[in-house]
Amino acid sequence: MKFSSSQLFLITFLLFTGSVISVRATEIEEILVKETGIEETIPLDLSKYGNRVEIITSQEIEEHGFNDIAQTVQMLVPGLYIAPKNGPFDYFNGSLQGSRSQDILWLVDGVRISNRLYNTTMPLDTIPAHMVERIEVLKGGQGIFYGTQSVSGVVNIVTKSFRSETDGAISAGAHSNEGYNVNGQLRGSIGNHEYVFYASRDEADGFQAFSDSDTEASATDRKRGYVVNNVGLKYAYNFSDASHVMLHYQYTDNKVDFARPTDVAEAFNERSEDLFSIKWDHQFSENISLFVKGYYHNWSSDWTERHNDLTNPGSIINISDKEFWGYEDYGVNTMGKFNLHKGMEYVLGYDHQSFSGRDDVLLIADQSEQVGAVYFQARTTSAWFENTSLAFGVRHNEQSDAGGTTVWNFSGKHEFNDSVFMRGNIGTAFRLPDAWQLFGNDPCCTQGNPALEGEESVNVNVALGGQLDNIANGLSWELIGFHRAVDNLIGSANRIRINSTNKVEMIGGELIASLAINPEWQTNLDFVYTDAEANGSDQQIVDIPRTTVKWNLNYQPQQYPLGLSLSLIHVGDVFSDVGGFFATGENAEHGDYTVVDLSGYYQLGQDGKHRLGFRAENLLDENYNTSIRTATRDNGTAYLYGNRGVPMSFHLNYTYRF
Repeated sequence: MKFSSSQLFLITFLLFTGSVISVRATEIEEILVKETGIEETIPLDLSKYGNRVEIITSQEIEEHGFNDIAQTVQMLVPGLYIAPKNGPFDYFNGSLQGSRSQDILWLVDGVRISNRLYNTTMPLDTIPAHMVERIEVLKGGQGIFYGTQSVSGVVNIVTKSFRSETDGAISAGAHSNEGYNVNGQLRGSIGNHEYVFYASRDEADGFQAFSDSDTEASATDRKRGYVVNNVGLKYAYNFSDASHVMLHYQYTDNKVDFARPTDVAEAFNERSEDLFSIKWDHQFSENISLFVKGYYHNWSSDWTERHNDLTNPGSIINISDKEFWGYEDYGVNTMGKFNLHKGMEYVLGYDHQSFSGRDDVLLIADQSEQVGAVYFQARTTSAWFENTSLAFGVRHNEQSDAGGTTVWNFSGKHEFNDSVFMRGNIGTAFRLPDAWQLFGNDPCCTQGNPALEGEESVNVNVALGGQLDNIANGLSWELIGFHRAVDNLIGSANRIRINSTNKVEMIGGELIASLAINPEWQTNLDFVYTDAEANGSDQQIVDIPRTTVKWNLNYQPQQYPLGLSLSLIHVGDVFSDVGGFFATGENAEHGDYTVVDLSGYYQLGQDGKHRLGFRAENLLDENYNTSIRTATRDNGTAYLYGNRGVPMSFHLNYTYRF
């Protein structure tokens, strides 16, 4: 077997550190135990009943010096592959335990932000990391509580939480890709009133998005820049210890480039986004509690594209001038939790979603869809099984003009002793077609089909794990196997969208472990292998890597107010769809790269109120592509080009806390 240089580096690195490598065990109870609302405690509840949950805290984000969410989860979340197209605040390809990008549901404070027009368009180009309290990642099918698109899991971005005492922070930073960021937050309480305010601005000219050999003379806008402004306000009123209401409003305004290697003088989206939610939690007694949420999400974008005129040098051709594409998404969710008799707990809820959208660029007419769902879950408690927790749930969805779908889930966890446990999750999930698949009407492209049905899938996720306290300061580990089969696949035939008979299967495994070497050193490892194929094909599905490795080493000396972190990701072979570029029909292969980050911080002043931080991104200056696409050279010939990952970059930041 022949190994590339990056593979040899990785193998040597892993062998050298093999005696201590592992991935951090998430102490979910420590982080979520303070939450009292039914919705906020869903991840904690699901973790008790056989679901793997990962938590990334605001402290980890700050210590690593991340500015946007995509890069945060790219480096820190076990089992989640993320490949940002051209760096921060851009689209990306993603895979959670071997899934497709569109099988992951993205939320902010429990409100869906996954794109309703195109569910393959990932929604994180408008969200900075400065607003985050924590990121919750639930693995495996989560259709009972979260509904459509949560086929492989859910990523919930939780914004800054309430505090009874007043505190705040102001931060500013700069980086070598001609960019900077400023952000701040303030939170506290007055009597029964609680509030949180946060705001941020991120701006950069960016780096050259393509290699010199892939960039044509006709492309004069060669850097991928962005301007992202974000402001949020949260307010809560506590009627009593058992009843409170919370309002959250977040507004984002940004301009993000869409980099292309040919023709473009400039191409960008100007976006505005409103996210509003109101939640009420009330505990009637120790045995009965209720939650109600209403939400509204407005996502609008104006697309501008101008080309250089090759026949008249110096002239500009307007392709699009602030053409609109966007959608509205609103709904209501109500949920009750009941402990009616010894040994069992029940959750019953109703979820209604309404969304509409249009695209003047690719001609999606203004259309609307509605989905209503009822769901139920029954759970055992320790009064029934002392060391075993079981849960069964079912959800029935009714989609306007498209009939109904029912999904179910059975999960459980058994603790053999204090050192070893087994857990499992089996069930079905569904994914509704997006607006482009339903209503797309551009003559250039495959036509939408309003009669499409949602994709259906069966998910199995099983694991064996444990805790070994007698190894160093503690070793936790978990070995996970997963299998996912997707039916009723949305494809195309004769230039129209159809539900094809093809089936997609993802089979693989994940190794997660975490070792506290001593009170100052901790090291983490995550390894994922996926075999993902469509029936009748032996080729890996596009944008799903066969292997990924993540490794972190953290050092926090007890006698000094500083910290250092070394992070590594290795991505194995990945394939990109290049639209029949090759006569034999194969896809373009890329991947096989290793990216290393080094970050650190030093705290100054009384109680560490002043913090200086740095991050060396892509420390080894790995030259790699996040995807491969097709374009036409200035001489008229077709060619393949690669979207560059971020080159070696340096970040500095300062934070003052009060």
